[in-house]
Amino acid sequence: MDENLITRLESAVARLEALSVGVFRQVGSDEVGGDAVAMDPSIVAFDDLISQYVHRVTSAAEKIGGQVLDISKIIEKAFDVHKELLVKIKQTQKPDMAGLVEFLKPLNEVIAKASALTEGKRSDYFHHLKTGADSLSALAWIAYTGKNCGMSMPIAHVEESWQMAEFYSNKILVEYRNKDANHVEWVKALKELYIPGLRDYVKSHCPLGPVWSATGKTVARASVKAPTSGAPAPPPRPPASIFSSEAAQPSSSRPTEGMAAVFQEINSGKAITSGLRKVTADMKTKNRTDRTGHVSVSEKDCRSASPSVAKTGPPKLELQMGRKWVVENQIGQNNLVIDDCDAKQSVYVYGCKNSVLQIQGKVNNITVDKCTKMGVVFKDVVAACEIVNCNSVEIQCQGMAPTISVDNTSGCQLYLSKDSLETSITTAKSSEINVLTPASELDGDWGEHTLPQQYIHVYKDGQFVTSPVSHSGA
Repeated sequence: MDENLITRLESAVARLEALSVGVFRQVGSDEVGGDAVAMDPSIVAFDDLISQYVHRVTSAAEKIGGQVLDISKIIEKAFDVHKELLVKIKQTQKPDMAGLVEFLKPLNEVIAKASALTEGKRSDYFHHLKTGADSLSALAWIAYTGKNCGMSMPIAHVEESWQMAEFYSNKILVEYRNKDANHVEWVKALKELYIPGLRDYVKSHCPLGPVWSATGKTVARASVKAPTSGAPAPPPRPPASIFSSEAAQPSSSRPTEGMAAVFQEINSGKAITSGLRKVTADMKTKNRTDRTGHVSVSEKDCRSASPSVAKTGPPKLELQMGRKWVVENQIGQNNLVIDDCDAKQSVYVYGCKNSVLQIQGKVNNITVDKCTKMGVVFKDVVAACEIVNCNSVEIQCQGMAPTISVDNTSGCQLYLSKDSLETSITTAKSSEINVLTPASELDGDWGEHTLPQQYIHVYKDGQFVTSPVSHSGA
């Protein structure tokens, strides 16, 4: 009896060893059995993720229907495609960047469909669509190839992606919390899909990124048409919707959810300043050897002979004359910081786009001029913070500010702290001004207040009486 048991155990061990070899033996073709790969622990775990979390999202969406169900079905499709890619990774050698772009194309196409639903006329379910579309950027963790690839580590990437989507999911909770429990159920199911669902999956199976085969097949690159001019064709660029949180669409139609995510991360208290770009002593004007104040004849000739030079000047982040910090022409820089400042200095931010600046100290005055999709986070200001001639900016006061003025600006989000709730806010020739105030509870949602931009003027008792237009149901 014991011998039979031993024989059966040895046979079972032999089968498991053969299966293990079948899973990890990559031969450069489709010889690896699909059943063997499907039984790999990481693939089985992802199947469990889909059945446990994704199906909860679609079930909640079916109670709502319409566009909420549409975006939920796209999310379900994205996770199915993601699983297919995980299976292929176990049969494929690690590709170069061009090959990775081609490999991730199926997932990129699904994410693009989700982003397309958010475009055009704004629907009643716009916040649902944005939450779902933005959340799919979490699946881009599969594109992580190493610490120098320009992405956060996979676990951090999933968390950061959901933080971006949560900006809109919180709006759904505020709107439907006391109105329709189905919408609240959908938001909670979607959040649990990523946190803890996808995050814990990545943490358990791929914390350092996907593990490619050492001897599997190679990824075929997309064929590139030779240019007619005879010049070498440039290498293909990674698709924006998979390698970044921003989908490929015109910048004018994109809101500033990325900066909101940055603000949320700053408020979380994490050690995020380690990667910030700091101003060193040699960057200050008084210490720079290339700023002598003397313009040579050759420099004058060069300038006069080049009238076609672009109007946008070089990027700057420097202290001038010891009194004024100048931040100019910064494009796509989310790690700008000024930490060596005092209450006698001012900060002037001009011509910046898609960037975030942190001012870590008290300053006298802050001016943000002609900036687009710019975020500014500051501690305390002695006089005022002024926003002029801007488009889609976000300003957060973490301390105190006596006055905040917004002039000739379209789209401005103001985040106030508990110490700055008595701030005087002045607006002129501006639209879409929202002020967000902290909740009374520690983990509560931000309160959002829209400042009026339309007014009614009524002639009464010999003078005009002006009152803001009230909008009900907004």
